Amino acid sequence: MENAMRKEWIAKRSGDKIKTQMYYARKGIITGEMKYVAENESLPAEDVRTAIAAGRMVIPANINHPHLIPSGIGKLCRCKINANIGNSSISSDIGCELGKLRLAVAYGADAVMDLSTGTDINEIREAIVAESSVPIGTVPIYEAAEMVENIEELTVDQLFSVIERQAQQGVDFITVHCGLLREHMPLASTRATGIVSRGGALTARWMQKNRKQNPLYEHYDRLLEICQRYDLCLSLGDGLRPGSLADASDAAQFAELKVLGELTMRAREAYVQAMVEGPGHIPFDQIEMNMRKQDELCDGAPFYVLGPIVTDIAAGYDHIASAIGGTMAAFCGAAMLCYVTPKEHLGLPNADDVRAGVIAHKIAAHAADIALKKPGARLKDDAMSKARFELDWDKQFEFMLDPDKARDYLNEANSKKGLKTAEPCSMCGPKFCAMRISREVSGH
Repeated sequence: MENAMRKEWIAKRSGDKIKTQMYYARKGIITGEMKYVAENESLPAEDVRTAIAAGRMVIPANINHPHLIPSGIGKLCRCKINANIGNSSISSDIGCELGKLRLAVAYGADAVMDLSTGTDINEIREAIVAESSVPIGTVPIYEAAEMVENIEELTVDQLFSVIERQAQQGVDFITVHCGLLREHMPLASTRATGIVSRGGALTARWMQKNRKQNPLYEHYDRLLEICQRYDLCLSLGDGLRPGSLADASDAAQFAELKVLGELTMRAREAYVQAMVEGPGHIPFDQIEMNMRKQDELCDGAPFYVLGPIVTDIAAGYDHIASAIGGTMAAFCGAAMLCYVTPKEHLGLPNADDVRAGVIAHKIAAHAADIALKKPGARLKDDAMSKARFELDWDKQFEFMLDPDKARDYLNEANSKKGLKTAEPCSMCGPKFCAMRISREVSGH
């Protein structure tokens, strides 16, 4: 969607108090963003409008993010993937994070979350939003926590001032742990790994120390009003997601999920777009049940899942463990996968880790799209097969998810044998190339 077209559409709705995609969808209006998503997904525009009106698809598109290329997230669409970036108090800077952003988008991330927790948070976010063509998400409590010495000192007004400022900056969706309530905390006390969500842990500590209910739950209507003004999409976070197989599908996880379903309905009543976040560490055989339960409790709201990671012993390879679970989750209805990098549980990802995480989860999402027969999902695969049979390397590189790595591998292998890139691959060599022999036999 060209920038001028998006600006023109935003200007047209400037006089409306509520500016959300859902509001216009309910009025029967197909916005420019809806039209773009429909064309990109090979769907009828009316189907996109209907899904958004029902809350079963979202287009995170803050009115203050003019360079955005809209993306649809929902079961009707191809499964999307999100890449997490962001600095910490011990690592990274603006230049490094912009580098990660560019890399993530170049290799196919459909959304990027800035999870910065160190210094220069506002400056990093502004730079990321200004440059990004994909939707940008945040976890506002991270910035809010930096405003105080201890999280329990944070006031409700401080928290909402952060949310408002991020909305003004153009953030498209925010993770808010509204469904984690005081009464849920005893349920998590006997867990093997407790509360592993940073936002969930901060919220739990705030409630415990202040002996008060979750402020985002108590003041949910205030949050919805901010979302209405900027078309800020809610990503209802799972603060009690399981951080180990031992804690998967437990009472704490599902108690929170039930509340998230109720909050989804309240968001819809206010014309606010909302998706729901999910686990976490889940045994492979429990993934389908988890997807089905979310679908029922949240009335088909888009499900945005972290993995799921299907084993706890894959440190250094958690992007693989996550992609395995992600394929199953997407096949069972997940609308977006949050990538996991090889450094999950070990450290802050660098550029190479970002690349590995993005590619692994693009494979996972794409595999599910093919199995679900999403419109156009297999076109590149079939074109790739044709190019492979014809030994057309230029065409093959065009269709690969990571052509740079493929070129590096091929050039390295061929150089050792004195072959040229245009010749058959170095696995078999010219004499034993099955594709070449097959073409000769069949007369192609």
